[in-house]
Amino acid sequence: MKIYKDEARRRYLEAYSIAHLFSFPVEELIEVHEYERDEWIIQEGTRPDFLFYVLEGKAKIYVTHQNGKVSLINFINENDYIGEMELLNEVYYTKGIQSSTKTVCFALPFYRCRTQLLEDVTFLRELTKFLSGKATQMAAKYSQSLAFPLENRLADFILQTADQEIYKEKHVTVCDFLGVSYRHLLHVLAQFCSSGFLKKEGRHYRIVQPEPLYELAEVLKNR
Repeated sequence: MKIYKDEARRRYLEAYSIAHLFSFPVEELIEVHEYERDEWIIQEGTRPDFLFYVLEGKAKIYVTHQNGKVSLINFINENDYIGEMELLNEVYYTKGIQSSTKTVCFALPFYRCRTQLLEDVTFLRELTKFLSGKATQMAAKYSQSLAFPLENRLADFILQTADQEIYKEKHVTVCDFLGVSYRHLLHVLAQFCSSGFLKKEGRHYRIVQPEPLYELAEVLKNR
């Protein structure tokens, strides 16, 4: 993890101002953090010290079950919060957050502004909107498994997790997240390759034609 200082920090504060989300002056408190691909933003079970606001990049949320199995449960994108549940709840089991790409976040230290955040009506209103949208998104994910073919859901998953046109998620993770068999997943990946959407390169896939994937994924958003 890298913390931006001085000029680099100032550029991000000017380019991505979030002052309108708060009633108190937050910019003097904000740190700017950069995480490399596959770096843990938050370790599972460890309470974060910051409320994060994602400016650039993507991340994944993981949870470990009692039987030791690790599951991918959701994605984090630009303009999403990280650590909001830990801000609101004194007792909360923190999920693991791992960056999918280079990810840059604003980081508000809890020790300096937790009370202000919890008493800020403007911020809490915005946070309520975010949490409502997040809950709706999670509900939609489960309904999609019944309503849409794997082609649509896999196209969306590939676009969500690819980094610089390279897709390299483990098949077992994808099967678990999408609720499909290993054989069915391989069949659809082979279809995407034969159609020219993807090209297999060793254990990874390169996105050759993103437009057809976006068209397939867009069906989920127009439900």
